[in-house]
Amino acid sequence: MPEVTLALVGAGQRGMTYARHAVASGAGRVTAVAEPDPARRAAAVAEFGVAPDRAYPGWAELAAAGRTADAAIVATQDRQHRDPAVRLADLGHHLLLEKPMATNEAEAVDIADAAERNGILLAVCHVLRYTPYTEALKRVVDEGRIGRLISVEHLEPVGWWHQAHSFVRGNWRRQDTSAPMLLTKSCHDVDWLMHLFGRAPARVASFGSLSHFRAADRPAGAAARCVDCPVEQSCPYSAKRLYLDCLGDPARESWPLSVVTDARDKAGVLQALRTGPYGRCVYDCDNDVVDHQVVSMEFADGATCSFTMSAFTPMDHRKTRLMGTTGFVEGDGSTLRIVDFLTGREQVLDPLTGAGPSAGDGHGGGDEALTDAFLTAVATGDRDLLHTDAARSLASHRVVWAAERARTTGTVVTLQG
Repeated sequence: MPEVTLALVGAGQRGMTYARHAVASGAGRVTAVAEPDPARRAAAVAEFGVAPDRAYPGWAELAAAGRTADAAIVATQDRQHRDPAVRLADLGHHLLLEKPMATNEAEAVDIADAAERNGILLAVCHVLRYTPYTEALKRVVDEGRIGRLISVEHLEPVGWWHQAHSFVRGNWRRQDTSAPMLLTKSCHDVDWLMHLFGRAPARVASFGSLSHFRAADRPAGAAARCVDCPVEQSCPYSAKRLYLDCLGDPARESWPLSVVTDARDKAGVLQALRTGPYGRCVYDCDNDVVDHQVVSMEFADGATCSFTMSAFTPMDHRKTRLMGTTGFVEGDGSTLRIVDFLTGREQVLDPLTGAGPSAGDGHGGGDEALTDAFLTAVATGDRDLLHTDAARSLASHRVVWAAERARTTGTVVTLQG
């Protein structure tokens, strides 16, 4: 299989994850990097052996050079997806695009249209579709082992510390600089549920709010920063505890600590917490995204689905129950318990083999599997290797936007067929 050349647009944690998988597999080679942060840009150039004249301060400079690779990994901030994706598609690059596709429907439509008119492959990084666990569960449903799917319950346990890290102190804390949390975090789950059902719902409703990470819940005597706080030791959201405990653990130093600081010693971490956003009290930030949300979906045939996203959990695999006319499946993100109504027999499948749920763990094997599928599809031209395309990704995003309209307006939203 020919090696696929890649332009890396955005050398942050997600972009580097896909690029590293591509290079490690031997199927991809990074030939250009666009990254506004000089330190990140230099590190990526050095790691991948990119020629100095193929290192750019931004996507526009990269695009001005013409088609620099077979494909591009677009992993800029959420609100900066549309312009590089459309321009690079127009130049003929196949696209591996970090989710969400875009932060509004008009920009997502622009990206889908650019992919279609240029005939390029567009793989939005809905990595949960590609895990061994998902593939096993999808086979159970598609083979009719539980009959017709009637109802689904699905939980995304975000994790108390992950909420504090990414959605209270971090880049995804505000809707006006990023997007609603259902889009930035849970578009994975809405897309995954549509993948299981094989179609979009007909109607959606939703409820949720920011209920805890706000000034009204601030403990008496709490300081603005954890390093100065007299009640820090009794707070489950202590930045000192979270980030100092990462030291010495390579996986946790890779994520989440790398987002906070490049330091790998106590003094360096504490300095970052004194001066940077990740040392702020979770009750004294400028966050406004929800910390829990429920989405209810009804399909045209009467099937229903409930999805819950909550910060107030351990960070763990998703939990799902599928109820069919002749059987039942309960999944914990790692194993599947299948019950046959005719015989009463139970079967347990263990397809995940221990892969963890977080971005640092590769999303249960999904990051690597998606990267491999994308590279092979580009090299061979076999579009069927990708579990989703521009149209299906756009459809699942539209369900997310409909659910947000339902939540903010207190209505049930009907989706167009």
